[in-house]
Amino acid sequence: MSYQVELLPSGIVFEVNEQQTILDAALAQNIAFPNRCQVGACAMCLCRLKKGTVTYQLEPLLTEKEQALGWVFACQAFATTDLVLTFEE
Repeated sequence: MSYQVELLPSGIVFEVNEQQTILDAALAQNIAFPNRCQVGACAMCLCRLKKGTVTYQLEPLLTEKEQALGWVFACQAFATTDLVLTFEE
């Protein structure tokens, strides 16, 4: 199964397979997505979930407050629905 990811404010849309992280899917489709370490340590891929849900194989290094505000590590997150993401606060 695959899901659609929309990046705001650019409006870029790409597909993510349920077995791919959001970051892996973006990079595989030549979508410019901030990243460096790809393991959740540098926070370059940190983005905010505006719509949809994600899951992780390992719990992310985010506080409960950050998670409640919608912050996700795209390098570790797997889509479980269609998503709308932003890099803006």
